[in-house]
Amino acid sequence: MKLVPEAEAVWRLQDYAGPRAIAGVEIVDLPCFRDDGGSMTELARLADGRIAGLEGFVAAQVNYATVAPGAIKAFHVHRRQTDVWFVPPSDRLLLVLVDVREGSGTSGARMRLVLGDGQSRLVRVPPGIAHGCRNLGGETARILYFADGQFCEDPGRCDEGRLPWDFAGPDVWEIRRE
Repeated sequence: MKLVPEAEAVWRLQDYAGPRAIAGVEIVDLPCFRDDGGSMTELARLADGRIAGLEGFVAAQVNYATVAPGAIKAFHVHRRQTDVWFVPPSDRLLLVLVDVREGSGTSGARMRLVLGDGQSRLVRVPPGIAHGCRNLGGETARILYFADGQFCEDPGRCDEGRLPWDFAGPDVWEIRRE
């Protein structure tokens, strides 16, 4: 069937293949147990700082962060540290990941993941993956994250560098309407 010219000009097939994976980024679905009084999500079973399901990761610090409604906090990248993020299912946060590792097989790849939004899962963010987030909800969003290094404010020892918020293009933060 032929469409009117203005519709024909913008018509396209939707891509259902999903985002290209970034090497080293892992997503672990977590069970959430609900009853009449609320819910409980098991974030991690630890043995000597090791999280079951994330082989090779040893937690050295656990952090809690908040993101104001509509706020974009981006981008930062670690040269040595791995982060493992969790956003409560009641919150809704867009996590954007960009592989900035020189020589990586997925260098330049971008991933967009909505965390929370009724789901319980962990996301491993390895060193060299620029990451940031945008709160898509109307209330303050919360992030709990494990790190295999300890934060240090001293510029000579700090492992957290910054990239501009629009490093991957300003459109990466927009809600996609398909």
